[in-house]
Amino acid sequence: MTLIPLLRGIFTAALCALTLGAVTAAPAHASQAATLTPGVFKVGIEVAYPPFESWQQDQVVGFDAELAALLSKQMNATLQLADTKFSGLILGLNSARHDAVISALYVTPERTAQADAIAYAGTGAYILVRRGSEAMPKTEKDLCGLTVGLQQGTAWVKQLRELSGAYCEPSGKPAILVKEYPTAPETLQALLANHIQAQVDMAGAARLFAGRSHDRAVISSPAIIYPQTLGIYVKKGNRELLDRLTVALAALRANGDYEQLIAKYQAFGITAAAQ
Repeated sequence: MTLIPLLRGIFTAALCALTLGAVTAAPAHASQAATLTPGVFKVGIEVAYPPFESWQQDQVVGFDAELAALLSKQMNATLQLADTKFSGLILGLNSARHDAVISALYVTPERTAQADAIAYAGTGAYILVRRGSEAMPKTEKDLCGLTVGLQQGTAWVKQLRELSGAYCEPSGKPAILVKEYPTAPETLQALLANHIQAQVDMAGAARLFAGRSHDRAVISSPAIIYPQTLGIYVKKGNRELLDRLTVALAALRANGDYEQLIAKYQAFGITAAAQ
């Protein structure tokens, strides 16, 4: 059974729905040189990662979708969302497929070597296991000896491999076996099918997956692991767009829109970025 259809109904009508390619007003006086198309702000986003972004019928909903809409309005631009595979988000900046990436990407040295980032929120990860599993890891160190599923390209791939070599094996414990999957929902399917013993995923996504798995998956970690900062990414050298987004985000903080958005999603482990 696939869980993709289940994820499409995750959010209620109370969420701000955003049609792919939704439009905000674009006055003629708006600065246009920073984006690929004059007057348009095109954002790369992987629409498979609730509560940040997911499909609700033919609309995109979630924290990142709402933030992108607010930023576009501040910049007097028309918003377009480009549904993009996770592994192609940063690559899409350098190949001129989109102007920015707002898709729950951690700020990491590897990514900031390829693109510039603006911190926009904070979060961390939870560990998911099957209900009734013998293994109930509470922290990342409890993953030694387990087969752990991760979405391909996430920061935890490197972190867990490093943990395995730096902690598990020197402590006389079995190594962590990391298996990568194209998307987070596919990783969850692997967990439920008993192909992996645990899944590490962003706190908000993990909580939703647990709630929508018909009680077959549970969060085993009592606290967030690997706290991280999320970033808006733009192509290196596009200083004008970087500055415009920085100003737009500051304006959202000042007028209270950012605080309201954070409050709306706080239950999913999303926190305000440090200023």
